[in-house]
Formats: sequence, structure tokens, C-alpha cells
Amino acid sequence: MHRRDDVTAPAPPFRIARVIARMNIGGPARLVVWLTDAMSSGGFESALICGTVAPGEADMSELAREHGIEPVVFAEMSREITPRDVITFWKLYRFFRKYRPALVETHTAKAGAVGRAAAFLYRWLTPRILIGRPRRCKVVHFYHGHVLHSYYGKLKSGVFIVIEKLLARATDLIIVPSQQQLEELLGRFGIGKRERYRIVPYGLELDEFIGTPEHRHTLRSRLGIADTETVIGIVGRLTAIKNQEMFLRVARRAQDLGMTGIRFVIVGVGGDRLLLEERARAMNLDNVLFAGFVEDAREIYAALDILALTSRNEGMPLTLIEGMANGKPVVSTAVGGVIDLLGPIERREAAGSVSYEVRARGLTVPSDDDAAFAAALTQLLNDAAMRESLASRGRAHVLREHGRERFTDTITRLYRELAA
Repeated sequence: MHRRDDVTAPAPPFRIARVIARMNIGGPARLVVWLTDAMSSGGFESALICGTVAPGEADMSELAREHGIEPVVFAEMSREITPRDVITFWKLYRFFRKYRPALVETHTAKAGAVGRAAAFLYRWLTPRILIGRPRRCKVVHFYHGHVLHSYYGKLKSGVFIVIEKLLARATDLIIVPSQQQLEELLGRFGIGKRERYRIVPYGLELDEFIGTPEHRHTLRSRLGIADTETVIGIVGRLTAIKNQEMFLRVARRAQDLGMTGIRFVIVGVGGDRLLLEERARAMNLDNVLFAGFVEDAREIYAALDILALTSRNEGMPLTLIEGMANGKPVVSTAVGGVIDLLGPIERREAAGSVSYEVRARGLTVPSDDDAAFAAALTQLLNDAAMRESLASRGRAHVLREHGRERFTDTITRLYRELAA
């Protein structure tokens, strides 16, 4: 017969309240699903809290349900700043009171602000504060890019920088996907302290994105693209920060130069779809196609010959990781985590009055410089050996460094350290 004090009670679960503004198509939504799924065992319990997607955006909530996760939806939470954010703040605080998380984890700027503010109140609004003991709850924020430049005007961006500095003081751990992102946030904007940052490159379930020769014909057939044509594709939300308008200008340059047998394909949905289509018509582009939303990513990357990215601001774009896993050479603007992903500069090439960089795993150009982008693209189109070399090195790097298990194992280890 056992005495009561000989029986070891099971340890309570380490509860995580994971908050994201909305489950729209994109990297952050997929990452929170993978994290929630991966950390559902081993003493971790998670609640995934999200808001609603905007009109014109696709909803990825079904991906969560496919992994056995039912998101807690707060209808008042959305991407834009509205008076309803006060309701979101209060509902999050009440949820924390009921759920009693050991850790609050926030993703994206909006959820990062409202979620961390609610976590601060949850930590400190307790009778125990009278004896200097707040609730035991850690706060972690993931930066997936940021909105501190290129999104808004100087005044509004300045306000957001001040807010992020204040929130960083109440954040135990700040996770960024790249060294470049850390240098921007800490060095350029002065947000947080170095010891609170951790660099954790994104990791994906890469097998889900790697196409086969059979996949190559599916999207091409639907769009009326011949097998002999070269396809240059850009993949992502159709929104101003992704700067697909620059992609159209590059296509215009190719058309003006009489480059035949080339198609520029824009894959994705978003609020700027109609605007971009109208712009393409005004530019009389007959080499540009809009593919819209393509459910099977393997069909996208198998159809492409070269992957492009024209963003003004990025964290670490998952589309580049996916494309590189498929062995596609990359031309991109040199922004954010793209620099870390494509590696160090090996040499600079000049083409008339413009120049571009040949990196270890891709070509980069200055932001919004369509002339340099067109020059880099022309070099890649004319140099088969370069295409093969960049594609091979990019694929090897991504398969080695950006697997889903590596990402989730790193986060799990960090959380165990916090729990201890």
C-alpha cells in the first residue's frame, strides 16, 4: 500500500496561447499550424487564436483543421487598426484568465501588439502583485518581416517603432528568421535588447512542395503555356508591399526588347488583383498571365523555370524556400531575410548604368529597380550553367537548413529552457 506522499502526480501541461491576426494565405499561418501540431505532445498544450481574413484573401483555417486543430476565432481581430481592437484586447485578456497559459506566443504586427498588451495585463493584474509576484507567464513574439518601413508614411511608421520598443520591454523572447532581420530591428530601429533575440530560420514540410515532371504540365496546360516556353513566376499575396507592379515593368522591358518564348506568371490572390490586371492591360502586356490561387504548390513550382521576388520588405519569404527546394534559380530584391537565404555576394555584375549581385544561391538587385532586375534576369536566361549552379546550391541549402523538424525542434528546445 502506497502512502499519499509517495505518489508522484503527473506534471501539469505547459500551456501555450498562440495568437495570430488572421489565417490568410502566407507563411505565418502555415508556421503557426505546424508549431501547434508539432508541440501537441511532450507536455505542451496549445490554443491557436486568430482573427478574420479580409475580403479578397483566402482563408487557411482549413489547414489547421486538417491537422486536428480548431482555431479560437475572435471576429473583432483583423489586420487593420480599428476601434474594435479594444474589444480584441479585452477578449484576449479574459481568454488568458480562463486558459491560464504558461506562455503567450504572438505572430504578425497586429496580434503582436494586442496580444502582448493583453499578456502584460494578465501577468500583472493579480492580487499577488501586492507582494511583487506577477503571474508566471512568459511572452514570445515572432517577427515575420515587420511594418516599420515601406508600408506606411514616416509619421505612422515612427509611431509603430515607438510601440514596438515599448512592447519589446514586456517580451521575454523575440524570434526572427534571419540575421538581416535582427540587424534591422535591433540596429536600425533600436527595438529590444540583443540578449532577448534568437535567430530561428523557418522550416517547412518540404515534401509537400516538391513537384514532379508530371506536375509541370498541369498549370502550364491550364494557362495555355507551351512546354518550350520559359516561365518566370512570382508567387505571393497580391499587395503593395510585394510590389508585383515592378514585375510588370520587368515584363514590359522584356517585351520591348523583343524577347520571345517567355511568359511572366503571377500566382496568388489579394486585394491588388484587379489593380494589377488593369495595370497590365494599360501597359499592353501580352506576355503576362495571372494564375490566381493554385491549391497544389507542387504544380506552381514545377511549372516555373525561374522564380522571382520583388518585395520591398520581407522577413524570410517561404516562396523562395519552396522554389529553391524545387531546384529553381532565383532573382530577387535584396531585402530582409532574402540576403541570408541567398547567401554572401560572390561578385557584382554591371550592365550599362545598372548592376546586380551574384550571390552563392541566387541573384539580387536593389529594391524597386526594374532595370537592374531585367539585367539580372537576362543574364540568367542566357547562362544555362549559372542557372544550374544556383539551382543546385539553393536546393542543397534549403534541404539542409529549412526542414520543418529542425524549426519545430529548435522552438521546442527554447520553450523548455523558458519553462525551466
